[in-house]
Amino acid sequence: MNAEQQIFWPERLWLVRHGQSQGNVARDLATEQGLATIGIEIRDVDVPLSDLGHEQAAAAGRWFAALPDEQKPQVILSSPYLRARQTAQAICEAGGRSGGKARTVIDERLREREFGVFDGLTTLGIRQQYPEEAAHRTRLGKFYHRPPGGESWADVILRLRSALNSINLQYSGKRVLIVCHQVVVLCMRYILEELSEQDILSIDKQAEILNCGICAFDFETEELACAPKLALWNHAAPLEQENAPVTSEPDKMVASR
Repeated sequence: MNAEQQIFWPERLWLVRHGQSQGNVARDLATEQGLATIGIEIRDVDVPLSDLGHEQAAAAGRWFAALPDEQKPQVILSSPYLRARQTAQAICEAGGRSGGKARTVIDERLREREFGVFDGLTTLGIRQQYPEEAAHRTRLGKFYHRPPGGESWADVILRLRSALNSINLQYSGKRVLIVCHQVVVLCMRYILEELSEQDILSIDKQAEILNCGICAFDFETEELACAPKLALWNHAAPLEQENAPVTSEPDKMVASR
């Protein structure tokens, strides 16, 4: 491969969903009680980890810290949402980054999917308050449906392609850890593996993304390209080894995932 054909990719790309959030807990309670709203007054961007989420994040941090230094992430990127930043901070403080503690780089393109008018509503609430939009979503499918003021999965993918371009330019050849959200993890897999709508929705149906579950891609150079190879998927070992309970609640808005 000559200089003109050089491919820029990280050496390894880790994707970690944030720990359980207070929004996850509130959403579960609202659903169990048959309520229309989740009952959290603060902005989604400001929803913190639950006590269990902090335990999960600390356990994940110790797992990364136990890796040989030459295998640890060299760069840690995070969604700007508080629950993701708290998870990234726990990993940094545990020594999960090569070279010791370091700051987390925040990238707004890694943020949670925006739910628009559906924000704060349960599935029941969406059907009650926006019946026509709920019916439209059923017809169109969640991959392409964009709630008023919000994003579709396809919209998330568009900004993630931009984020990946920046990562390839700035962190080529490095080990990069991204702390983000359930839909972001799935959409990253869609991009890297060149999946179809049906492929990624099938993967989504198989299992929820675990809180602090780990996904990893390695990048193997082929004749004219660098092919991403899935090395870990929804890996729960950090939680199991630390005896922190494994959870996989959907993010705050179930119906709009």
